[in-house]
Amino acid sequence: MASVVTAAVSFPSSSTVPSRTSFSALDRVPFQKVSFQYRDFSISGRGVSIRAQVTTEQPVTKVVKESKKQDEGVVINKFKPKDPYTGRCLLNTKITGDDAPGETWHMVFTTEGEVPYREGQSIGVIPDGIDKNGKPHKLRLYSIASSALGDFGDSKTVSLCVKRLVYTNDNGEVVKGVCSNFLCDLKPGNEVKITGPVGKEMLMPKDPNATIIMLATGTGIAPFRSFLWKIFFEKHEDYKFNGLAWLFLGVPTSSSLLYKEEFEKMKEKSPENFRLDFAVSREQTNEKGEKMYIQTRMAEYAEELWELLKKDNTFVYMCGLKGMEKGIDEIMVPLAAKEGIDWIEYKRQLKKAEQWNVEVY
Repeated sequence: MASVVTAAVSFPSSSTVPSRTSFSALDRVPFQKVSFQYRDFSISGRGVSIRAQVTTEQPVTKVVKESKKQDEGVVINKFKPKDPYTGRCLLNTKITGDDAPGETWHMVFTTEGEVPYREGQSIGVIPDGIDKNGKPHKLRLYSIASSALGDFGDSKTVSLCVKRLVYTNDNGEVVKGVCSNFLCDLKPGNEVKITGPVGKEMLMPKDPNATIIMLATGTGIAPFRSFLWKIFFEKHEDYKFNGLAWLFLGVPTSSSLLYKEEFEKMKEKSPENFRLDFAVSREQTNEKGEKMYIQTRMAEYAEELWELLKKDNTFVYMCGLKGMEKGIDEIMVPLAAKEGIDWIEYKRQLKKAEQWNVEVY
């Protein structure tokens, strides 16, 4: 309980005591307001007036913030590294062209419904084998590329989109990423150890009328494929999307565009609700002759995007290379400044309101 007690004491002018003394005592307790109490009494024959006000206040009820995302019943860490779920590979296919700079694979694993994930979450994969210290490999996290129903629509599978990591180090040695190569080399029937699911940052918004702006580079497309399958390829009794889904996908070459046919089919099916923009950096340029990265493509719609970002039902999701966020800031800073708005602070408020969601690496 919080209370504040303030008292004023008045003595006769002939008193040697100071003519007026005020004091207050603070003790934090819940309170309600109480009326003045006024009393006269004597001290050593001199009349003394004491007037006191006591104020009390009710306990402050903590406001529970209601999430704008579809987070009801979301499962986190059902399977942990010491006790992973063992699934089987059902399908593993390369989805980039032969001349693409690097290989990206789409793979489907069985879960038998035991890994109940949601669109926007991730799973961990523990590759087979041991590391240089003779210990089992540590898990790697991958964004899930399928809707909660899975690619087969039975809620019994989970899909990933994985780029094979191969590079030459400073000593001229070819280095292969442990987990990415393990996954890309899987054959149907092979087992895979799965942990999770994890993450709430990238969950879809609840509002079926929302504007969802998705920014992806390369395999950062994974969570957005899961969003878009739910939105455009599935029917749900409790969810029908009536808003705008706008996808920006950045890749180096047209042969490395991921899930292009799927997205184009969605656009054909729902042209009023889906916008699709590719940024192919090694093949496309803008009017100034600059390479076409995601931020370059977005700059073509800068004013429209800024107007959307001023609405409380616009949600931005970003997944992929870390550098793209800086490029987007460069677009938005001058637009916000025209209206006397500090973009960095405004973005901070968007993030606080769950409208700016980032998973970059």
